[in-house]
Amino acid sequence: MPELPEVETTRRGIAPHLIGQQITGLTIRDHRLRWPVRRDLGREMRGNTIHAVDRRAKYLLLRMDNGTLILHLGMSGSLRIVPAGSAPRKHDHFDLTLANNQVLRFHDPRRFGAILWTRRDPYRHLCLADLGPEPLGPEFTGEYLYQRSRGRKQAIKSLIMDGRVVVGVGNIYACEALFKAGIHPRIAAGRISRSRYVRLVTAIQTVLQEAIQQGGTTLRDFTQSNGEPGYFALSLNVYGREGKPCPSCGRPIRQITIGQRSSFYCAHCQH
Repeated sequence: MPELPEVETTRRGIAPHLIGQQITGLTIRDHRLRWPVRRDLGREMRGNTIHAVDRRAKYLLLRMDNGTLILHLGMSGSLRIVPAGSAPRKHDHFDLTLANNQVLRFHDPRRFGAILWTRRDPYRHLCLADLGPEPLGPEFTGEYLYQRSRGRKQAIKSLIMDGRVVVGVGNIYACEALFKAGIHPRIAAGRISRSRYVRLVTAIQTVLQEAIQQGGTTLRDFTQSNGEPGYFALSLNVYGREGKPCPSCGRPIRQITIGQRSSFYCAHCQH
Protein backbone atom coordinates (compact mmCIF):
# COMPACT_ATOMS: atom_id res chain seq x y z
CA MET A 1 0.00 0.00 0.00
CA PRO A 2 1.40 3.44 -0.84
CA GLU A 3 2.30 5.18 2.42
CA LEU A 4 3.25 8.78 3.18
CA PRO A 5 6.61 8.79 1.35
CA GLU A 6 5.05 7.26 -1.77
CA VAL A 7 2.15 9.72 -1.71
CA GLU A 8 4.48 12.67 -1.14
CA THR A 9 6.68 11.45 -4.00
CA THR A 10 3.60 11.29 -6.21
CA ARG A 11 2.53 14.80 -5.13
CA ARG A 12 5.93 16.24 -6.02
CA GLY A 13 5.89 14.44 -9.35
CA ILE A 14 2.46 15.59 -10.56
CA ALA A 15 2.26 19.09 -9.03
CA PRO A 16 4.39 20.92 -11.65
CA HIS A 17 2.17 19.52 -14.41
CA LEU A 18 -1.11 20.47 -12.70
CA ILE A 19 -0.72 23.83 -10.97
CA GLY A 20 -2.15 26.64 -13.07
CA GLN A 21 -3.84 24.29 -15.53
CA GLN A 22 -7.51 24.41 -16.40
CA ILE A 23 -9.55 21.20 -16.51
CA THR A 24 -11.07 20.65 -19.93
CA GLY A 25 -12.43 17.14 -19.58
CA LEU A 26 -13.04 14.20 -17.30
CA THR A 27 -13.29 10.52 -18.18
CA ILE A 28 -14.48 7.92 -15.68
CA ARG A 29 -14.12 4.36 -16.98
CA ASP A 30 -15.13 2.65 -13.76
CA HIS A 31 -17.17 4.31 -11.01
CA ARG A 32 -16.65 1.34 -8.67
CA LEU A 33 -13.77 2.43 -6.48
CA ARG A 34 -13.72 2.28 -2.68
CA TRP A 35 -16.68 4.64 -2.80
CA PRO A 36 -18.62 5.14 -6.06
CA VAL A 37 -17.27 8.06 -8.07
CA ARG A 38 -19.90 10.78 -8.48
CA ARG A 39 -21.46 10.71 -11.93
CA ASP A 40 -21.83 14.50 -11.96
CA LEU A 41 -18.14 15.02 -11.18
CA GLY A 42 -17.35 16.20 -14.71
CA ARG A 43 -19.91 18.99 -14.48
CA GLU A 44 -18.55 20.05 -11.08
CA MET A 45 -14.91 20.19 -12.18
CA ARG A 46 -14.84 21.16 -15.85
CA GLY A 47 -13.50 24.69 -16.33
CA ASN A 48 -11.82 24.81 -12.90
CA THR A 49 -8.18 25.80 -12.58
CA ILE A 50 -5.92 23.81 -10.26
CA HIS A 51 -4.23 26.23 -7.84
CA ALA A 52 -2.41 23.83 -5.50
CA VAL A 53 -1.60 20.16 -5.00
CA ASP A 54 -1.36 19.42 -1.27
CA ARG A 55 -1.08 16.28 0.84
CA ARG A 56 -2.76 15.43 4.14
CA ALA A 57 -1.70 12.06 5.50
CA LYS A 58 -2.08 9.69 2.53
CA TYR A 59 -4.63 11.89 0.75
CA LEU A 60 -3.81 14.20 -2.15
CA LEU A 61 -5.76 17.46 -2.36
CA LEU A 62 -6.18 19.16 -5.74
CA ARG A 63 -7.42 22.64 -4.84
CA MET A 64 -9.50 24.38 -7.49
CA ASP A 65 -11.69 27.44 -8.00
CA ASN A 66 -14.86 26.08 -6.42
CA GLY A 67 -13.78 22.94 -4.57
CA THR A 68 -11.14 20.31 -3.83
CA LEU A 69 -10.61 16.91 -5.42
CA ILE A 70 -9.48 14.44 -2.74
CA LEU A 71 -7.54 11.43 -4.02
CA HIS A 72 -6.46 8.31 -2.15
CA LEU A 73 -4.31 5.66 -3.82
CA GLY A 74 -5.72 2.77 -1.81
CA MET A 75 -3.65 -0.42 -1.85
CA SER A 76 -2.45 -0.42 -5.44
CA GLY A 77 -3.28 2.96 -6.96
CA SER A 78 -0.93 5.26 -8.84
CA LEU A 79 -1.12 8.56 -10.70
CA ARG A 80 0.74 9.39 -13.89
CA ILE A 81 0.90 12.29 -16.31
CA VAL A 82 0.42 11.11 -19.92
CA PRO A 83 -0.21 12.91 -23.22
CA ALA A 84 -3.85 13.45 -24.15
CA GLY A 85 -5.05 10.67 -26.43
CA SER A 86 -2.80 8.00 -24.89
CA ALA A 87 -4.51 4.62 -25.00
CA PRO A 88 -5.61 3.55 -21.51
CA ARG A 89 -4.34 0.35 -19.94
CA LYS A 90 -6.44 -2.11 -18.05
CA HIS A 91 -7.35 -0.63 -14.64
CA ASP A 92 -6.90 2.99 -15.82
CA HIS A 93 -10.16 4.13 -14.23
CA PHE A 94 -10.01 7.92 -14.27
CA ASP A 95 -8.59 10.65 -16.54
CA LEU A 96 -8.40 14.36 -15.80
CA THR A 97 -7.69 16.21 -19.07
CA LEU A 98 -5.89 19.55 -18.85
CA ALA A 99 -5.66 22.55 -21.13
CA ASN A 100 -1.99 21.76 -21.85
CA ASN A 101 -3.05 18.53 -23.59
CA GLN A 102 -1.83 16.37 -20.74
CA VAL A 103 -3.86 13.92 -18.68
CA LEU A 104 -3.68 13.00 -15.02
CA ARG A 105 -4.46 9.28 -15.10
CA PHE A 106 -5.48 7.17 -12.09
CA HIS A 107 -4.57 3.47 -12.23
CA ASP A 108 -5.85 1.07 -9.56
CA PRO A 109 -6.00 -2.72 -10.13
CA ARG A 110 -7.64 -3.48 -6.78
CA ARG A 111 -10.04 -0.51 -6.86
CA PHE A 112 -9.53 0.39 -3.19
CA GLY A 113 -8.60 3.96 -4.07
CA ALA A 114 -10.91 6.94 -3.74
CA ILE A 115 -11.86 10.00 -5.80
CA LEU A 116 -13.90 12.45 -3.73
CA TRP A 117 -15.09 16.02 -4.31
CA THR A 118 -15.94 18.68 -1.75
CA ARG A 119 -16.83 22.36 -1.95
CA ARG A 120 -16.10 22.79 1.77
CA ASP A 121 -12.88 22.90 3.76
CA PRO A 122 -11.28 19.54 2.84
CA TYR A 123 -9.71 19.23 6.30
CA ARG A 124 -13.23 18.91 7.71
CA HIS A 125 -14.11 16.11 5.32
CA LEU A 126 -15.13 12.89 7.08
CA CYS A 127 -11.96 11.13 5.87
CA LEU A 128 -9.60 13.82 7.20
CA ALA A 129 -11.30 15.43 10.19
CA ASP A 130 -10.00 13.10 12.92
CA LEU A 131 -6.44 12.61 11.72
CA GLY A 132 -3.44 13.21 13.94
CA PRO A 133 -0.53 15.55 13.19
CA GLU A 134 1.84 15.16 10.28
CA PRO A 135 5.01 13.31 11.33
CA LEU A 136 7.24 15.87 9.59
CA GLY A 137 5.35 18.85 10.99
CA PRO A 138 6.16 20.96 14.07
CA GLU A 139 3.35 19.47 16.19
CA PHE A 140 4.88 15.99 16.17
CA THR A 141 7.46 16.00 18.96
CA GLY A 142 8.81 13.58 21.52
CA GLU A 143 6.84 15.35 24.23
CA TYR A 144 3.62 15.07 22.22
CA LEU A 145 4.08 11.35 21.65
CA TYR A 146 5.08 10.80 25.27
CA GLN A 147 1.90 12.47 26.49
CA ARG A 148 -0.30 10.52 24.06
CA SER A 149 1.24 7.26 25.28
CA ARG A 150 0.55 7.69 28.99
CA GLY A 151 -1.46 4.82 30.44
CA ARG A 152 -1.51 2.89 27.18
CA LYS A 153 -0.84 -0.84 27.24
CA GLN A 154 -0.89 -1.30 23.47
CA ALA A 155 2.33 -2.09 21.64
CA ILE A 156 4.37 0.94 20.65
CA LYS A 157 4.25 -0.15 17.01
CA SER A 158 0.46 -0.07 17.08
CA LEU A 159 0.51 3.40 18.66
CA ILE A 160 2.68 5.01 15.99
CA MET A 161 0.60 3.36 13.25
CA ASP A 162 -2.61 4.86 14.65
CA GLY A 163 -3.64 7.68 12.30
CA ARG A 164 -5.41 9.47 15.14
CA VAL A 165 -2.06 9.77 16.93
CA VAL A 166 0.17 10.51 13.95
CA VAL A 167 -0.49 10.06 10.23
CA GLY A 168 1.51 8.24 7.61
CA VAL A 169 3.71 5.90 9.67
CA GLY A 170 2.85 2.70 7.83
CA ASN A 171 4.10 -0.78 8.57
CA ILE A 172 7.40 -0.54 6.71
CA TYR A 173 8.37 2.78 8.23
CA ALA A 174 7.24 1.83 11.74
CA CYS A 175 9.51 -1.23 11.67
CA GLU A 176 12.45 0.79 10.35
CA ALA A 177 12.00 3.68 12.79
CA LEU A 178 11.73 1.40 15.82
CA PHE A 179 14.92 -0.34 14.74
CA LYS A 180 16.71 2.98 14.33
CA ALA A 181 15.49 4.07 17.79
CA GLY A 182 16.41 0.73 19.40
CA ILE A 183 12.88 0.08 20.67
CA HIS A 184 11.22 -3.35 20.63
CA PRO A 185 7.99 -3.14 18.60
CA ARG A 186 5.95 -5.04 21.19
CA ILE A 187 6.84 -3.02 24.30
CA ALA A 188 3.84 -1.28 25.90
CA ALA A 189 3.65 2.35 24.79
CA GLY A 190 3.04 3.54 28.34
CA ARG A 191 6.31 2.03 29.58
CA ILE A 192 8.59 4.04 27.30
CA SER A 193 10.42 7.03 28.76
CA ARG A 194 10.24 10.61 27.52
CA SER A 195 13.85 10.52 26.30
CA ARG A 196 13.22 7.39 24.25
CA TYR A 197 10.19 9.04 22.66
CA VAL A 198 12.37 11.96 21.63
CA ARG A 199 14.70 9.46 19.98
CA LEU A 200 11.78 7.64 18.34
CA VAL A 201 10.30 10.82 16.85
CA THR A 202 13.71 11.70 15.40
CA ALA A 203 13.96 8.18 13.95
CA ILE A 204 10.48 8.36 12.39
CA GLN A 205 11.27 11.71 10.78
CA THR A 206 14.66 10.54 9.52
CA VAL A 207 13.27 7.34 8.00
CA LEU A 208 10.40 9.16 6.28
CA GLN A 209 12.66 11.90 4.92
CA GLU A 210 15.12 9.34 3.57
CA ALA A 211 12.28 7.40 1.95
CA ILE A 212 10.92 10.55 0.29
CA GLN A 213 14.38 11.43 -1.02
CA GLN A 214 14.66 7.98 -2.57
CA GLY A 215 11.19 8.06 -4.13
CA GLY A 216 9.42 5.73 -1.68
CA THR A 217 9.56 1.95 -1.36
CA THR A 218 8.58 -0.38 -4.17
CA LEU A 219 7.57 -3.77 -2.79
CA ARG A 220 4.71 -4.80 -5.09
CA ASP A 221 2.56 -2.17 -6.76
CA PHE A 222 4.00 1.28 -6.14
CA THR A 223 5.71 3.26 -8.87
CA GLN A 224 6.40 6.97 -9.02
CA SER A 225 4.34 9.32 -11.17
CA ASN A 226 6.94 8.94 -13.95
CA GLY A 227 6.69 5.14 -13.85
CA GLU A 228 10.03 4.67 -12.08
CA PRO A 229 10.21 2.51 -8.94
CA GLY A 230 11.00 3.85 -5.48
CA TYR A 231 14.44 2.86 -4.25
CA PHE A 232 14.11 2.97 -0.45
CA ALA A 233 13.65 -0.81 -0.49
CA LEU A 234 17.40 -1.01 -1.03
CA SER A 235 17.94 0.74 2.31
CA LEU A 236 15.67 -1.37 4.51
CA ASN A 237 17.37 -2.62 7.67
CA VAL A 238 14.75 -5.00 9.07
CA TYR A 239 11.50 -4.99 7.09
CA GLY A 240 11.12 -8.17 5.05
CA ARG A 241 14.52 -9.46 6.20
CA GLU A 242 13.54 -12.29 8.54
CA GLY A 243 16.52 -14.60 9.13
CA LYS A 244 18.99 -12.23 7.52
CA PRO A 245 21.77 -10.64 9.60
CA CYS A 246 21.06 -7.43 11.46
CA PRO A 247 23.14 -4.64 9.88
CA SER A 248 24.26 -3.55 13.36
CA CYS A 249 25.04 -6.74 15.27
CA GLY A 250 24.84 -9.56 12.72
CA ARG A 251 22.23 -11.57 14.59
CA PRO A 252 19.23 -12.81 12.57
CA ILE A 253 16.26 -10.51 12.11
CA ARG A 254 13.06 -11.90 13.65
CA GLN A 255 9.44 -11.65 12.57
CA ILE A 256 6.35 -11.48 14.80
CA THR A 257 2.75 -10.40 14.28
CA ILE A 258 1.45 -7.24 15.98
CA GLY A 259 -2.04 -6.00 15.24
CA GLN A 260 -2.35 -8.52 12.40
CA ARG A 261 0.68 -7.00 10.67
CA SER A 262 4.09 -8.58 10.17
CA SER A 263 6.72 -6.89 12.31
CA PHE A 264 10.46 -7.25 11.84
CA TYR A 265 13.07 -6.45 14.48
CA CYS A 266 16.41 -7.36 16.02
CA ALA A 267 16.01 -8.92 19.47
CA HIS A 268 19.53 -7.83 20.44
CA CYS A 269 19.43 -4.20 19.30
CA GLN A 270 15.80 -3.45 20.21
CA HIS A 271 14.56 -3.71 23.78
